[in-house]
Amino acid sequence: MPYKVYALDISVGAAAMYAWWEMDLKKDSATSESHERNIDPAFLYGPTLSIKFNRNFNLTFVYLYGKFDFKDSFTSISDMYGTKKRSDGDLALNYRLNDYFKAFAGIKHMACKYEMTKLKTGVPGVEYNSHIEHSGFGPGAGLSCTVPVAENLFILATLSGFYLWGDHKEKTFLVAPSTKENRKFDYTEYGINSNLSVAYYITPASTAISLGGRFQYFKTVFDKPAGLLDRTNNYNTKSKFYGVTLAATYTFSTRID
Repeated sequence: MPYKVYALDISVGAAAMYAWWEMDLKKDSATSESHERNIDPAFLYGPTLSIKFNRNFNLTFVYLYGKFDFKDSFTSISDMYGTKKRSDGDLALNYRLNDYFKAFAGIKHMACKYEMTKLKTGVPGVEYNSHIEHSGFGPGAGLSCTVPVAENLFILATLSGFYLWGDHKEKTFLVAPSTKENRKFDYTEYGINSNLSVAYYITPASTAISLGGRFQYFKTVFDKPAGLLDRTNNYNTKSKFYGVTLAATYTFSTRID
C-alpha cells in the first residue's frame, strides 16, 4: 500500500556574541544614595537549532551563555566587585507569512547568577559578600525578515517583545560580626529584542555564516522592595544589552517514513 514520506530540514550550529551590558539603577529617594554599576564587556556563546517541518512552519532554539565582571560604586560605602553569569534562551515556532516575512511566538528564559564581594564596608574589620540567583520565564513574539541581496547573500532582521515572571534569591554574609541573611521574592521583566545581520550560504558545505548585531532593552520590576535590595536600588532596573554577533549553521535533511 502507498504511504507518505516526510522530510525534515534540520540546521544545527553555534553562535557567539561580544556584548556590552549597561544598567540604570534607581536612586534611593530616602537617602540620596547613588549606585553605579560598571560591567566589563564579555563573550557569550552557545548552540542554535532549527527544524523545518514544511514550507510554512519551523521550530527554532537559540541559547547564549557568558560571564561578566563588574564593579558597584556607592556614595557612602566602598566599591563592590563581582561576576555575573548570564544565560539567555529562546524557543519559538515560526510561521511563514510570505517570501520575506515570518511571525513567531514561543518561550523566553533569562537568568543571572551574581557573586559579589566587598572587601571593606566603611567599618574597620567588616567584610561583606553576597550570592544572588535571578531567573525568569515567559512568552515572547515577533517578526523576522529575510531579504535576498545577491546569490547566496541575505539580510536577516528580527524584532520581538517578551514578558517574564521570575524568582530572585539572595544570600548575604557579613563577616566580623558574623551574620547571614536570606531573601526571596518575585519580579517581572519585559522588553524588546532586535537583530540585524548579513548571511552568506556556502552551497558546497551546506553551511550559512552570519555576522551582525543585536540590541536588547528590558526593565526589571520587583513586586516589593526588600531590605538590601531597596537600599541598593536594584528594583525597577533598566538594562541595555547589545553587541556583535557571529553564527555558523549546517543544514541537512532527514526522512521520516
